[in-house]
Amino acid sequence: MDAGKDMIPCGPICFSLQYRDIDGGAPHGGGGGGNHADQGVVVQVLGAVEGAERELLRFECFDNHPHYHYDPANKNVRVMLDPTVTGNPLRWAMTQLRRKLPAMLGHAGYEQIALQIDPSQLMPVLDEVETKACEMAISKRRTVRHNRGTDVIEAGNIRFGLEMRAAGGGDGGIAIHVLGDIAGQEIELLAFDCFRVYPHYHYGPRYKNERIYLDKTLVPEPFKWAIDQFKTGKLPAMLTRAGYPTVAAALDEGLIARKLVDVETRGREMQQA
Repeated sequence: MDAGKDMIPCGPICFSLQYRDIDGGAPHGGGGGGNHADQGVVVQVLGAVEGAERELLRFECFDNHPHYHYDPANKNVRVMLDPTVTGNPLRWAMTQLRRKLPAMLGHAGYEQIALQIDPSQLMPVLDEVETKACEMAISKRRTVRHNRGTDVIEAGNIRFGLEMRAAGGGDGGIAIHVLGDIAGQEIELLAFDCFRVYPHYHYGPRYKNERIYLDKTLVPEPFKWAIDQFKTGKLPAMLTRAGYPTVAAALDEGLIARKLVDVETRGREMQQA
């Protein structure tokens, strides 16, 4: 992996920072097709080996699949994190760098480099690394703000917004916005862009914006697919994954089932029009 542009030197090593935004299986070019949708700060530890810069350690502090690598350029031992246990992956990574960096470098095969690090120099540098990484985590995060829809159907503590959307390259189609009130403000919790060419959906567009694409060969009718997810009871789990478990717990599923008839009927009318 190429080094990030933000570089902070520390004796024989250098810390590199960058933000990665991986699209969820985007079928068109440039999206990293086939990957799990994810984003977050990447912290790399670089050092000179045999006269050339080498990546010694890498911490990928992602939302969904955080992990770290020992010696990515050679052995590339990858260890997955469990955020339920570790908490915030970036904070966890910084804690390990403060407490375990020499040991981790030794395990990666770079014990001689570890012995050259001055601990009194390392700590203030890591403070700078953490400050910049936290700023990057906020400023670089990709979120999206959609309209609420031209037709809004109330369903208890949520509402469904419907609209016909136009997208670049001749794409577009009907969109379903699942909306709810968070701290007195209407927030889009889920979004389903049932497009003709590249249909996809978003978990938490304003929060984590995990975007996942559908395969039109397997899902020829994206609007029907989205409605079927609601009808088969997937909405609570999807809202929880989006980051809104309290909204999911308060759903009136009987009311939602009745309102879905209106959502489907109106959506079909808008598509035909």
